[in-house]
Amino acid sequence: MPIGLISDDLFLQELNRLSQSNNSSKATALTPEIITPPSKGRSEGDVNVPESLRKIIGETSVIEGRQAALDLAADFGISPSSVSAYAKGATSTTTYDSPNKSLIGHINKSRVRAISKAQKRLNGALSAITQEKLDYTDAKDLASIAKDMTVVIKNLEPPPSPAVDPNAPKSPQFVIFAPQFRDERSFDTIHVSE
Repeated sequence: MPIGLISDDLFLQELNRLSQSNNSSKATALTPEIITPPSKGRSEGDVNVPESLRKIIGETSVIEGRQAALDLAADFGISPSSVSAYAKGATSTTTYDSPNKSLIGHINKSRVRAISKAQKRLNGALSAITQEKLDYTDAKDLASIAKDMTVVIKNLEPPPSPAVDPNAPKSPQFVIFAPQFRDERSFDTIHVSE
């Protein structure tokens, strides 16, 4: 009998034929077994990365940096390309240009919290630089804190949207074409006799 897919009736007929042709000790050793081929795509029971984990990885990438997010994702077996997508608010690399509202909202809220903390520290450092300290104390440490906080704020702020592009024109522009009129003398003339 050839190997392949067969009906249950043909399988039982072949099993009976083999059991009758062999002695009884070999016949009892023949037991039917159904082998299921591995499925393509996601395996059974495999689920997407949970939304909460996507949020944590995306937040970690934005706040602590990509390397920290890659380390966290490696613990869960998540690819670096997925980490990039989560940092942009997308659920996968195929949806990179259309971020998930829930995910990008969480990342932006985390970004705003970190910015507000840095702004508080910056304001505290700037308030601590008084005229008295400038006159009598070396304020290099306070100035470096202020500088560091501005860098933190700049790194955490979201990139400007295309509508806020500083190179974009601020008002409508009109382009008017005015055709040049030509005098009859500029055309070539051909004299024809009738």
